[in-house]
Amino acid sequence: MNMRPPDPGQASSRARARMVERLRAQGIADEKVLGAMMQIPRHAFVDEGLAFSAYDDTALPIGYQQTISQPLVVARMIEILRAGRELGRTLEVGAGCGYQAAVLSLVATEVYAVERIRPLLDRARENLRPLRLPNVRLKYADGNLGLPEAAPFDTIIVAAAAAGIPGSLKEQLAPGGRLMIPLGTADQRLVMTERHGNIFRESRFEAVRFVPLLTGTE
Repeated sequence: MNMRPPDPGQASSRARARMVERLRAQGIADEKVLGAMMQIPRHAFVDEGLAFSAYDDTALPIGYQQTISQPLVVARMIEILRAGRELGRTLEVGAGCGYQAAVLSLVATEVYAVERIRPLLDRARENLRPLRLPNVRLKYADGNLGLPEAAPFDTIIVAAAAAGIPGSLKEQLAPGGRLMIPLGTADQRLVMTERHGNIFRESRFEAVRFVPLLTGTE
């Protein structure tokens, strides 16, 4: 009897559906965010040898001492930033393998993603190419400096931890805009800053674990 090989597309679809149900159970309620997580194939952004773990709720190594964030953290950060508003023009600091930029592309008007490690940026381009996302632009740059040529941004999301919010990022935030960044060294927390004129109001959220935000390019 001939056995048909399993369809990897169907298998990954089922795995994504399980991931989305787990996110729902973990408290993610924004259906637009959950829909974006369902659409983007996370396994396509990790090494083939790690694809079996792509939909687990865990961060995975992507080389160069960087990681792809766990699905819950990606969903949570975007959900907080979206609460009561649209993301609009969005800057992502730390594009990594391109996964979060892909998710953001489905919930934001425009996405500008910067990455300081050239081989990672090249990998992100390769990973994103098959998805043909017209509103994502990648740039090789030091994320601490933001992206002044495309500023101001309605939303800034930083995928690395810092001791404080870089001044350039605050300057590039549009009035009424929101910035999300993990703050701290040994103990890190998600912190969202909202700009009201020249006043910045901070809200603190749960503990997280991110790689450090470094300066310069390599």
